[in-house]
Amino acid sequence: MPDSSHAFDARDRLLNRLAREAYRRGQFTLASGRQSEHYVNCKPVSLSGSGLALISRAMLQHIETDAAAVAGLTLGADPLVSGVAMAAAEGGRDLNALIVRKQAKGHGTGAWLEGPQPQPGAVITVLEDVVTTGGSSLKAVHQLREAGFSVNRVVTIVDREEGGETAMAAEKLELISLFRLSEIAACAPA
Repeated sequence: MPDSSHAFDARDRLLNRLAREAYRRGQFTLASGRQSEHYVNCKPVSLSGSGLALISRAMLQHIETDAAAVAGLTLGADPLVSGVAMAAAEGGRDLNALIVRKQAKGHGTGAWLEGPQPQPGAVITVLEDVVTTGGSSLKAVHQLREAGFSVNRVVTIVDREEGGETAMAAEKLELISLFRLSEIAACAPA
């Protein structure tokens, strides 16, 4: 187990990368339709090898100990679920990755979920890159619950602090965020 100073260094490196590579200030329309002066796109970090390694190790610390899999809505969660499953395997933990489609596959089995599916009732932790209102995460949670899985927690890289936590609580979900938008904005270069 790494010492706490190593974990702090990794967290600090990740925060600095997100502030430099994922955060922008300006006028933006978000996926929710809201206007914001803050924009966070984690993909430049999550789609780089070194960035994904930092994110995956940080997220893995918050995955429920009894979780059989991690899952998330495509596209933002695709690298996250794969990275966390790989980080778990490197540590000797059996944890699979599931990708939740935005709509059922139009051919073959018509599946909503991709990946090795655990037994019905299994605990699955949902991963997300950015939570604003919580809509994307909740779509994944609803699909997983309808498929018979137990979902109690969502882990996100960034909470934009715009109602996502309240929306999760209303669905009896715990939201864990690696960082809050205010923290990233405070570290962003001028």
